[in-house]
Amino acid sequence: MTLTTPRLTLEPLGTKHLNSTHKYAADPELTRLMVFLPVKDIAETERYLRKCEAEAAKERPGFYEMAVMLDGRHIGSVSAYLEENGSAWELGWIMARGAHGHGYAGEAAKALMEFCRETSGIRRFIAHCDSENAASQRVMEKLGFRFAEESSGRKNRGSDEIRREKLFVLEMP
Repeated sequence: MTLTTPRLTLEPLGTKHLNSTHKYAADPELTRLMVFLPVKDIAETERYLRKCEAEAAKERPGFYEMAVMLDGRHIGSVSAYLEENGSAWELGWIMARGAHGHGYAGEAAKALMEFCRETSGIRRFIAHCDSENAASQRVMEKLGFRFAEESSGRKNRGSDEIRREKLFVLEMP
């Protein structure tokens, strides 16, 4: 499965993206506001990419992790995870250094959202971010998400601090 936008190609994230994924997934500053990152070592990155490949091979995947490609160069990833109750897709994204501020995250997320809606019929999307992650909040707002709530109890992997989290929701037509 490959998705295309005017500037980007989205392809299933896998082990062929090991080094480029590890570069951004292991960056402590880039990932400091993220729950599941940074990764500890390249072996952890590889295990995760193998999990992504196995999921992509299923007839009905429960999640999609897509490599965001710009002119053949891997610049980040965008994901959609089906909520356990099957009522919504949860979106996430990360862009490598140098790919920020160009609208790539929103463009990739929009393409993946449209794919998920068309293939599953599910029109509800959610996204979470650390309360200080202004860049992700802007992406969500540009995509049409509405702020739903803020809560405490968020634990980002790179810190022992308990943080606040914002939830955004979108119902697609």
